[in-house]
Amino acid sequence: MQTRSIWTALAVLSLFLVDIVTAHTIIVYPGYRGNNLHTNGTVLEASGLGQTVVNDTTIFPYGMMWMYPCGGMPTSTNRTKWPTQGGAISVQPGWFQGHQTAFFYFNLGLGATPPNMSHPMLPPFQIIGPSADPYPGTFCLPQVPLPANITVKVGDLATIQVVETAKHGAALYNCVDIEFAEPEDCVEVTTDNCFNSSDIQFANVYTAALTTSDASSMTASSLFALVPLVVLGLWSLI
Repeated sequence: MQTRSIWTALAVLSLFLVDIVTAHTIIVYPGYRGNNLHTNGTVLEASGLGQTVVNDTTIFPYGMMWMYPCGGMPTSTNRTKWPTQGGAISVQPGWFQGHQTAFFYFNLGLGATPPNMSHPMLPPFQIIGPSADPYPGTFCLPQVPLPANITVKVGDLATIQVVETAKHGAALYNCVDIEFAEPEDCVEVTTDNCFNSSDIQFANVYTAALTTSDASSMTASSLFALVPLVVLGLWSLI
C-alpha cells in the first residue's frame, strides 16, 4: 500500500507545518483545483477583509480556503474525469486545529465555469475526529450520486465543491473541476485512494419542528435532545 503510506506521511508532516500554512481539507480523490494551503498578509493590512490586494499582491490573511466558492482558486484547465453516474470522493479533513467535529457538504456546479454551486449531491453529515488538534486521516465516499433531477453526458463539464464547516460556523471550501466520462475512462478507485481511517467517525444530522409554545419553554439541553447525532459507519451513508 505504497500510495496510502505516502498520503499518511504527508498528513503527518502537515502537523509540523501548521504554523506555516493554514491547511484544512484536501480532496484526495478525484483531486482538487490546486494548492490553496496558503496564508499571507495580515488582518490589519486587509482591513478585516478575507481577500484584498496590497502592493499588487493578493493577500489572504485568514487563509485561502475560507473563500467562497473554491477556496480562492480559479477554475482549472486540467480537469479530472469522473463517472457520469457519480463516483468516489475521498477527503482528508483534519489538516488544521479545531476540526474534531465538522459538518460536510458536497455540491455540484454545472458548466465550464459554474455560476453557482447550488446542487447538493448528498445530505450534510458530521464527522467526529480523534482530536481538536490537527490529525492525519482520510474518509472516502465510494459512490457519491449526481444531484436529484440532474443528468449529464460524456464530455460535460462541472465542478464538485466540498464544504467543511467548523464548530464556530465558518466554512472551508475546496473544489475539483471534472469532465464527465465513462467509468472505464476514469482513474480507478482502489483501497489506496479510497479508504476510511479508523479514528474518524460519522453521524447523521436530524431536525425536529417546534411549535411556538414548545419553543418558549425549551432549554438548551432539551433542544439538544431534539437534534440527535447518531454515529454511523460510513458505508451506511451510501
